[in-house]
Amino acid sequence: MANITRFDPFEDLARFQPLAPFDDFFKGFRMRPWVSDVDVEPRIKVDVAEEEKSYAVKADIPGVKKEDIHVAIDGNQVSIEAEVKKEKEEKKGEKVVRSERYYGSLYRSFSLGHDVDESAATAKFTDGTLELVLPKKATSAVKTLAIH
Repeated sequence: MANITRFDPFEDLARFQPLAPFDDFFKGFRMRPWVSDVDVEPRIKVDVAEEEKSYAVKADIPGVKKEDIHVAIDGNQVSIEAEVKKEKEEKKGEKVVRSERYYGSLYRSFSLGHDVDESAATAKFTDGTLELVLPKKATSAVKTLAIH
């Protein structure tokens, strides 16, 4: 079975380090290239598997609390939104040398082949992985009209 991946032409630019060969040179001057401190924004990675009566969705959202995740279902449209809070602090003894904070939100939306029965859908979040079971809505029988 072939793996299908989404091509992101800007992904390599986020990791672009034009001064990487000179990192050792800058260490002696207590200077570091600003490009190496850029963190790549986290993304929600999603796996969707279709079963006979439902869809199984696994979404990787590391570093997020379950209270900060919101899932919305509208027909066959599924949206996952998560608030990301990241704090980093470096100390030397009692003195704070550097403190960084990142607050943002992640959003992922996708369409499924069938409408979802929202009332029977379930969600579970453990160890950074959101697992959704989305039952397909029962399709109504085709009604034929008599022509008079």
